[in-house]
Parts: sequence; structure tokens; C-alpha cells
Amino acid sequence: MTDQQPQPPPAAERTDGGLPPAPEPSASPPEKPRRDRHHKVLGGVCSGLGRHCDMDPVIFRIVLVVLSATGGIGLLFYGFVWLFVPLDGEDENEARKALTGRVTGAALTAVLFALVGCGLFLSMLGNGGVLTFGWVVALLLAGAGYWSRQRDTADPDPLTAQASADAPPEAKAPPAPHAYPSWWREPIVKDGTHDGDTGYLWGPEGMTGSSAARVPHRTAWQQARVPWTPEPRPRGPRWIGGWVFLLALAAGAVGTGLTWDHLALGQSLQTGLACALGVLGLGIAVSAFLGRTGAGSIVLAVITAGLLAGATALPENISTHWMRTDWTPPTAAAVQDRYQLGSGIGTLDLSKVKPAKGTTVTSRIEVGAGQLKMVVPNNTTVKLRIEIGIGDIRLPGDRSGDVDIAPAKEKTVTLPPTDGSKNPGTLDLRVQVGLGQAVVTRAAS
Repeated sequence: MTDQQPQPPPAAERTDGGLPPAPEPSASPPEKPRRDRHHKVLGGVCSGLGRHCDMDPVIFRIVLVVLSATGGIGLLFYGFVWLFVPLDGEDENEARKALTGRVTGAALTAVLFALVGCGLFLSMLGNGGVLTFGWVVALLLAGAGYWSRQRDTADPDPLTAQASADAPPEAKAPPAPHAYPSWWREPIVKDGTHDGDTGYLWGPEGMTGSSAARVPHRTAWQQARVPWTPEPRPRGPRWIGGWVFLLALAAGAVGTGLTWDHLALGQSLQTGLACALGVLGLGIAVSAFLGRTGAGSIVLAVITAGLLAGATALPENISTHWMRTDWTPPTAAAVQDRYQLGSGIGTLDLSKVKPAKGTTVTSRIEVGAGQLKMVVPNNTTVKLRIEIGIGDIRLPGDRSGDVDIAPAKEKTVTLPPTDGSKNPGTLDLRVQVGLGQAVVTRAAS
């Protein structure tokens, strides 16, 4: 008996075309970022970013906590990603669900995170060092994530790619025939007989004998005349958006009205807007369990939060009542160290003030919103330092119709005496107007 060498399989049985099998692709992070469903702590943002960038999610969690404590950037970022990045296996994000009326607890929590982060960020606008530190940390984290995602990316082998492209498709078995022919396949013989169990050319498959004969056949006209009865729809949750809007409007009006007389304009508006925003947030939270509010309430809450942030930027010395105030000190000794006006028109007449030779009279004038008119004497040197938040400055010699409204205007000028006095006294005036105009004129001769 001779030893038989193993023979290779026939050519018909080889489905790879004689080429080496292509290696299986290695697992790589997903192309589009998705929030993680299985390893999430709150919204799956950090675990999703860790999987997308091939990094430990703990790194993102620690950095976001630091950024949240140093300016609210972490909360702002987490809330927006939670709103606009969908979960695994879903095509719609939380923002789109909320805009179509499907308000969930996850969307409400994401909006709350974004609002709190926005408030913290606005409160830190004056602290440049903290914000710079936060942005530097955020940029470093973004760079680390990009580098981690690109480090394992390798160019594909051209030979393997060509072999995979030239390989013929895999052979598949033919479909199995049906066990029983359908009713339309029953052959009809010339003498009128048939091979099947029934003589009908309609009816469900598998019915035989009298059971198939009892299947009624309706024409299109008969089917059209069958009365149609709509299915009763289950009653959904009631819309409470209108009530929430009215309650928020009432809460804002009550909060502003109670503080209008004894607080500044900015503080009164902040109280009313905070009350309205609280009612809107409570209504959206209640709607997740008892009713529906729709996208309008969410948009209104965002607008209210923006107005609240704008109210915090108003100067603190703007009052809620418009007043007219005149100050006319008769002598240099009667000049006060400080003059204040919340809102209105103030006139400071210093035409009778004559400081002694070699002396300086100093005063500070503050106006929250409105117009400040100052009349300075002719026989005195006047030093002016004027700061305007938003408005215009007009000095002696400027045309009355020349108005240039601009933000953050500042001028420092010295007006010499116009009557030729030698060694006169000096008036040192510091003027600050939050919103309005400062007008300086010389006294009449």
C-alpha cells in the first residue's frame, strides 16, 4: 500500500480565489462621538469621550470637575454635550426630543447644568486669571484627546487591501423551495379539473376543502363600501405650557414690584427674572411627570436666563426713579466730596466757587443713568477726568449737535482760566456716568 499525499480541495470548493485570507479589522474608536449608555455616571458624556478618544474616562471627569469649579466652563460644556450628542444606538439627541415635545428628565438636567455653568461663567468675567487657567486646561485636554485618537492610526497595507478587493464574493447556497405551492401555482387542466385540494384561485395558503371554499371574495367596489371605524386614540398628557408662562410672568412681576422702590434697577430686575426663571424650571420639571410644556417653555427659559445675565451687568447706582437734582455750592468750603444721582438729570453749578490761590478743591460726581451738566468758573483752573460707560462727552468748545455715543469713553483734560488770572486755585473733578451724557460748560462772564 502506497502512502497517499493529501490533496488540496477542488477549485469549486475554494471560495477565496486562492488568495490568503484578509486580516480582520482591528477595533477602533467610533467615528462619531456618542454618549456611553452602559458605563455612564450621569449622562455618559465622560465615558463617551473616553471611548471616542481612546482615553480613560476618569481623566475627563477630573478635568471637567476642575473646570466647573474655576469658572463654570466644565458644567457649560457637559450640559451642551449632554443636550446635543445622542446616546449609543439613537439618532435623536435630547435637544431634538425636547423641541418635539418629549421633555425628559435627562434634558431638564442637561439644561440645568448649562444654566448653572453659564451663571458661573458670567460671574467670573472680571477674573481674568481664573478664566485663563480654565481655557488653558481645556485646550490641553482637547490636544491630548486628539493625540490619543491619532496615535494608533496606521496606514493600511496596500497588498492586503488589493487582495481583499480582488477576492471573489463568497458562494451562497440557493434558497430552499417552498414546501407547498401557493394558490396561484395550482395547475388547471383542460377538462376543468385541478391538481390542488380546492378549485379556488384565492384564499389563505394551507386551507383545504370546505374551509377554503368558505373564504369570501370581495371586489374592490365591495371593499370600498365597508364602513371604516377609526381606532380610539389614548388620551395623552395635558399641555400646561400656557399656565407655566402665565405663572412665570406673574412671579416676575411680583418679584420686581416688591423690590422696585428700595433696590437699584439692576437688583430689582434680577429679583423678578430669577423668580420667573424659577417658575419656568419648576414647570418644566413638573411637566416631565404630569403634563407637557413643549419647546416654547425651554426657549423662554433660555431667554429669561440671558436677560438675567444682562441685568447683572447693569451699574449698581442706577435707580428705579427718574429725578432732577441741582447742586449749587456757594463757596469752595461748601463743595461736597461726593455727589450721587441714580437716574435722571443732575446739574452741578460751580460758578460761585473760587478756590484760594495755590489750593485745590476735589470732588467726585457719580450718575447711574441720565445727563450730568456741570458749570465751572472762569477764573479757576479745572482738571477733569470723565469716564462714561456708554454715552457721550461734551466739553467747552464742542458743538452742541456733535454727539458721539460710544462705549467705555474716557477723557482727561485741564481747562485753564479764561480771564487771565495768575496763580489761581484749582478744581479737581472726577466724573463717572454709567449710561448717558456728561456736559461741561463755562460760567457766563
